[in-house]
Amino acid sequence: MKHCAQPGILAPIPAHARYMFFSLAAEVSLDALRTVMLRLSELCDGEHLVIGVGAELVQALGAQVPDLRTMPDFSSHEVEVSSTPVALWCWLRGADRGALILESHKLEKVLVSSFHLDRVLDAFFHGDPHAEHGRDLTGYEDGTENPQGAAANAAALVPGIQAGLAASSYLVVQQWLHDMDAFEAMSTEQQDHTIGRRRSDNQELENAPAQAHVKRTAQDSFSPHAFVLRRSMPWATGQECGLFFTAFGCSFAAFEAQILRMTGQEDGVVDALFKFSHPISGAYLWCPPMRQGCLDLRQLGIHPESNV
Repeated sequence: MKHCAQPGILAPIPAHARYMFFSLAAEVSLDALRTVMLRLSELCDGEHLVIGVGAELVQALGAQVPDLRTMPDFSSHEVEVSSTPVALWCWLRGADRGALILESHKLEKVLVSSFHLDRVLDAFFHGDPHAEHGRDLTGYEDGTENPQGAAANAAALVPGIQAGLAASSYLVVQQWLHDMDAFEAMSTEQQDHTIGRRRSDNQELENAPAQAHVKRTAQDSFSPHAFVLRRSMPWATGQECGLFFTAFGCSFAAFEAQILRMTGQEDGVVDALFKFSHPISGAYLWCPPMRQGCLDLRQLGIHPESNV
């Protein structure tokens, strides 16, 4: 049988998204947890609902996922990049925000016996709806260096033929908070040099400074190359806004190489992005593959045929 990824991972970002962050309920039994996860696997189509599980949930199920762990604290050089673990993460995707709100309510009711909904974050596509990539609220295109086609599969998905693990994906999520006043106080040239691209035509600047974000994170500048598949989306709540960063990988190695360089731990040069933005949350997750139209949870010891 062909191993299949959750299709929402490889699909373009939607018009609207709703992220749901769950922790484990107190004193939940193993049988109850397995029953709820089995129900979730049946509800998840992987396209309109993408699921990621954290190390805490895997441990509670008495299972193991290779390389899955709690995200380290990458804070360094007076830059804070903290870890905020999540047991279960749900990414609802669609064209209508109202429909996502209703779907999230249904999903919460399914999970309530074993999970606690800690927070919800709504996100949206920004920019030309016919463009290949969306834009951050700063106006810069996001995901320009995303690999395409077979290269995207290689970057984002676990290779091999192991049942329950092949075509899964390791995921990093971070909520970045922008200081728009600080960003808007810069001249257009300063803004372009901070990102490393011209906002007007998305062209990379050869004369950008070493701390420019593009130079800090150029995926082919690492050895080995550090390619991830980004599916980030802007968010806004009240007077606050930013970018919800999502990076899917065949491991966490590429992200870790990038964040260590961004925070100056590689060469002492801190990414200029931190001048106006910083992450206020961050977590490592694992996104199971699909099997026969349902989430494949065999790696977690959950088999539909056993009804547990």
